[in-house]
Amino acid sequence: MNRPQVVSAQEWQAAREALLVKEKEHTRALDALAAERRRMPMVRLEKDYRFTAPDRTAVGLADLFQGRRQLVVYHFMLEPGQDWLCGGCSSFTDNIGDQSHLNARDTTLILMARAPQEEIDLIRRRMGWTVPWYSSHGSDFNDDIGLGGGFGLSVLLRDGEEFFRTYFTNGRGVDRLRLDFNLLDLTPYGRQEVWEDSPEGWPQDPTMSWLKIRDEY
Repeated sequence: MNRPQVVSAQEWQAAREALLVKEKEHTRALDALAAERRRMPMVRLEKDYRFTAPDRTAVGLADLFQGRRQLVVYHFMLEPGQDWLCGGCSSFTDNIGDQSHLNARDTTLILMARAPQEEIDLIRRRMGWTVPWYSSHGSDFNDDIGLGGGFGLSVLLRDGEEFFRTYFTNGRGVDRLRLDFNLLDLTPYGRQEVWEDSPEGWPQDPTMSWLKIRDEY
């Protein structure tokens, strides 16, 4: 296995400072994107959608916010009767920590899947997850927002009894929210996947092939 070139401390510092200039440019570009995102229009959610809460009670959109103004929904790939567990969704959920600071900014984060709550509960108990996880089973919600059975992340806003969808992302757009991927991106070998631009001889596997359900490593 190859490894990075070994240089003097002075040479390393010079390389670090050169990279830092580009990192600061990237940070400013992310800030500009966030500013543009805050100025996006939104779409009103008109229907009286019904969901099943973790305690098996029927709830509406307002209940998902848990009394807060903003809601982030991770759409977990779990269909009714699905006999496999999505490694990407599972590892994303493993990365979710305490929500106290998020809640302090009037924002709630939940999971949602189209599987019925009794199937969700089996996985929740197996993995020990405590993130509130709602079922949209029997609801048009996923189809109305154009999600189908895929994964993604939606942001909703509540204003009194009005509800709006303000943002959506999926695919690589979810990557930057994950602590594990972001930490790996700081390491010499990165995520060690074939799509990465790495030097010759760096370890690389097919994309996501290394990722397993936490209790299967």
